[in-house]
Amino acid sequence: MRKSYYAAHVYMILGVVSGLYYREFTKANDFTGDTQLALMHTHLLSLGMMGFLIVLALDKQFALSGTKLFTYFFWFYNVGITITVAMMFVHGTETVLGDHVPEAVPLTAGLGHILLTVGLILLFVLLGKRLNESTGAGPAEPEQEKETAKSPV
Repeated sequence: MRKSYYAAHVYMILGVVSGLYYREFTKANDFTGDTQLALMHTHLLSLGMMGFLIVLALDKQFALSGTKLFTYFFWFYNVGITITVAMMFVHGTETVLGDHVPEAVPLTAGLGHILLTVGLILLFVLLGKRLNESTGAGPAEPEQEKETAKSPV
């Protein structure tokens, strides 16, 4: 559980710092247009901080951490966020400076999104397993439901 807490804390700090960078960098360059830097702040706070605070609460309820699936989720998700946000930083900075954004930047950002998606799939697989464990093996057989309905208790 501590990993999720530390990850949320780091993303909170990075989110606030990226917002400061966006504001000061655009102001210093007299830039008023749209840039990826504005989205970087929100991505770090929502996908990073809020995402891991939610995972922390789910972990407390369903004991997710300490499993192989959780480790895979944790690393895929974090690497995905890191790549995505790094490309937003490069793209946004190049835009503010008026430089050409290389084609590799959005392609690499797409890779980050793919890794994020893999991480989320792993989280849902793990959560589904834990839900099944906490509620039994799965839905009851139709005959068992009929027997339960007929019993006077």
